[in-house]
Amino acid sequence: MLVSTKGRYALRMMLQLAESNKGPVRIKDVSEAQGISAKYLEQIMIVLKGAGFVESIRGPKGGYCLAMPADQITVGSIIRAMEGELSINCVRTGGASCPNSSGCKTLRLWTMVDDAVCNVIDNISLRDMIEWEGSATNKIIPE
Repeated sequence: MLVSTKGRYALRMMLQLAESNKGPVRIKDVSEAQGISAKYLEQIMIVLKGAGFVESIRGPKGGYCLAMPADQITVGSIIRAMEGELSINCVRTGGASCPNSSGCKTLRLWTMVDDAVCNVIDNISLRDMIEWEGSATNKIIPE
């Protein structure tokens, strides 16, 4: 499982939008704050808008803002929008892509790893990550 630059940058951009309390955020401002090319962010924003996470506001004071509350947007949903399914290959296919799957002693391990990763990214929202700042404790992930 590999999260690409687009996935990581999308998460950073979404966090910046979630933290903004001054209205819509311009891509130029995100670009400067994050040190990421504005052209690259535009490509990411198209995907995020298509996934329904952001909306655009036109005009001189326009930009982008979250299309839903930050506590309803999980890290997993953002990463999946950018990357597609994140499962480890043999887990995603139920072992179908591997000729050794019927007797594979490692498939259970990879399934457990996949479940653990999904449990984390699917239970952490943008709001949770914002609240971590300055907090000594992080959200405990349910088992």
